Amino acid sequence: MLRIVLFVVTNLAVLFLLNIVLFVLQSVFHIRLGNTQSLLLMAAVLGMGGSFISLALSKWMARMSTGAQVIDQPRNEAERWLVETVRRQAEAAGIGMPEVAIYDGPEMNAFATGMSKDNALVAVSTGLLQNMNREQVEAVLGHEVSHVANGDMVTLTLIQGVLNTFVIFLSRIIGSIVDGMLRGNRDSDSRGVGIGYFLTVMVMELLLGLLASIVVMWFSRWREFRADAGGARLAGRGAMISALQRLAAGHGENTLPKEIAAFGISGTFGRLFASHPPIEERIAALRSMA
Repeated sequence: MLRIVLFVVTNLAVLFLLNIVLFVLQSVFHIRLGNTQSLLLMAAVLGMGGSFISLALSKWMARMSTGAQVIDQPRNEAERWLVETVRRQAEAAGIGMPEVAIYDGPEMNAFATGMSKDNALVAVSTGLLQNMNREQVEAVLGHEVSHVANGDMVTLTLIQGVLNTFVIFLSRIIGSIVDGMLRGNRDSDSRGVGIGYFLTVMVMELLLGLLASIVVMWFSRWREFRADAGGARLAGRGAMISALQRLAAGHGENTLPKEIAAFGISGTFGRLFASHPPIEERIAALRSMA
């Protein structure tokens, strides 16, 4: 699940840069959006655009952040088994063959990311390969392949884009109101925007973005149950439950960068901001499957 937080962080970075450009246009060239419709259109362009740029960068960012090495030519039997297992699961799930990679880390973790079902990356940690048996590893791979097959990244991109749009739109509406109150609404259109506008927009984007992240993380938790079910179909319910139990038993220090740690199969934050449900809930859901 590496892709969730990495996607969100990349999205915030892209939006930050786009906001700087917009602030420059407004303050230096006195460009103002004259009505609500044009403001909403601008917000949609920036919000959806930033989200899809983040999606396009997701696979590259994941490789760079973890140091994951794509297996072009398997060097040993373990790598050959890994590639062939992903190939078999991808065919069963009806998706194109993802790139397969390994990154160095003692924790048992894995992630999948990419722009589409036919342009994805599945990566596992060395700790996962060393501390799980092959049946459990196969279940984890099935979980990640299911994320790709379910189209989770595209859905996440659309959700994030809509949330971005409303964050940008509402923060500027509130910023204009505050700026007008501070300046007494005296010829505000002819004088551009004031410092009150910029400060209010920045604060509101931070606060509204925090609320938006709760929605994103809720979606992340919901899709984990779907990916677990997919892993159970591809590798067997017993294997998926066994893999989750192994994760719950402890897996050493997590070496994923802090900004992307929640994308791993075992990453969690607080309840509202957790990217994954508690493992015991995931196991219970698998056991209740028909």
